Amino acid sequence: MDSTTTYKLAVLIDADNAQPSITENLLAEIAKYGTANVKRIYGDWTQPQLGSWKELLLQHSIQPIQQFGYTKGKNSTDSALIIDAMDLLYTGKFDGFCLISSDSDFTKLAARIREAGLKVYGFGEEKTPDPFVAACDKFIYTEVLKVDKDEKGTKKKKPPINELKQDTKLVNLVRNAIEASSDESGWAHLAPVGSYIAKQSPGFDPRNYGYQKLGELVKAMNLFKFDYRSVGEGQSEAIYVKDKRK
Repeated sequence: MDSTTTYKLAVLIDADNAQPSITENLLAEIAKYGTANVKRIYGDWTQPQLGSWKELLLQHSIQPIQQFGYTKGKNSTDSALIIDAMDLLYTGKFDGFCLISSDSDFTKLAARIREAGLKVYGFGEEKTPDPFVAACDKFIYTEVLKVDKDEKGTKKKKPPINELKQDTKLVNLVRNAIEASSDESGWAHLAPVGSYIAKQSPGFDPRNYGYQKLGELVKAMNLFKFDYRSVGEGQSEAIYVKDKRK
């Protein structure tokens, strides 16, 4: 999405698998990707456990969709959300969907929406099954939306540097992204590195490691060189990174 385009998003929330406490930060996060033209939340609103949602729905203009649990042990809420999602998809009025749930039942829905050429942003807890995470273009773990920011703007405690270095999955992800985005000298502009990582790992987010930005996380790993290059008068510096082994 370029700076002159705003994505029209449909936000669909599974009330049984989302926490009311994240609502404000959730909507602020969604605003980074586009405008929430539709905001719906699904659940059996006759049940007392959903009572904490009601005031928030009014504050944020989220439309509650009533779905009775017709059969004990069967989640009819999921079916209602999926049917509505497909109806909205067929209108052709949206550029993407935000699916808020930790339930793997939405894996096929996410895949189907992406097949139609639309973006899918998933939001769920860290317990969310990997297939649902992988089916989304980007998946944000809601734990990073729960904690108030400290004075440095980070939401989670930063792990020790040695722990970051020993995280083989993280290190390989960053190294592969730099290699794929680098020029002949081995230097890579950080922006394409971030894009490559997002395509390879939808659930990746520097905030999962306690850092607000990718550059801060990569620098903390102490495995890569940094170069700051001027790109023009009045513009911010471009950040380039290179594997220290090269």
